[in-house]
Amino acid sequence: MRTKKKRPYRKGARANLRAHRKDRPYRKGVGAVLFDKQGRVLVARRLDTRTAAWQLPQGGLDAGENPRRAVLRELAEEIGTSRARIIGEMRGWLAYDLPAPLAARSWGGRYRGQKQKWFALRFEGTDADIRLDAGGHPEFDAWKWIDLEKLPARIVAFKRPLYRALVEQFRRFAKPAKIVPARPKAKRRSRTPPRRLRR
Repeated sequence: MRTKKKRPYRKGARANLRAHRKDRPYRKGVGAVLFDKQGRVLVARRLDTRTAAWQLPQGGLDAGENPRRAVLRELAEEIGTSRARIIGEMRGWLAYDLPAPLAARSWGGRYRGQKQKWFALRFEGTDADIRLDAGGHPEFDAWKWIDLEKLPARIVAFKRPLYRALVEQFRRFAKPAKIVPARPKAKRRSRTPPRRLRR
């Protein structure tokens, strides 16, 4: 029975990758927890991975760009919709480190991971308003609505602590949206002066 010989240089290579990662900054970005009217959240499946990898819409923050505008832009680019409004914002920023091999080949190896500002948004359209190919360069090939509490289990391991924090922060939005009935229009008072009885 043949056994594979261990390659002694691999351990050193991994250590070098970890050191390389720690010397790099985080890439700034934004993320969207998009709730539908039933309180479920939208997750999408990435195109660039061999195994099924689901995540929330997210993207980079351009220099000088307002995070609130950036998250709306990302929704338009990644899932093709503008039918959303911001209903919550996470205090501070959340960060995650990429695994060392992935950090070395992502964004030219310039970053160790991402530091993101996250927002909760309410989707005000229909499923037909979501188009993954609207931006011309699709990042996802499928999407679906799921319960917020089930979200971390769908995500790759290195992002799960961040997603658990999102669940805690935005749990209050994971319920059906209240439908506020329209107020009846008040009757306009007639400006015509009352007629006086003739004697």
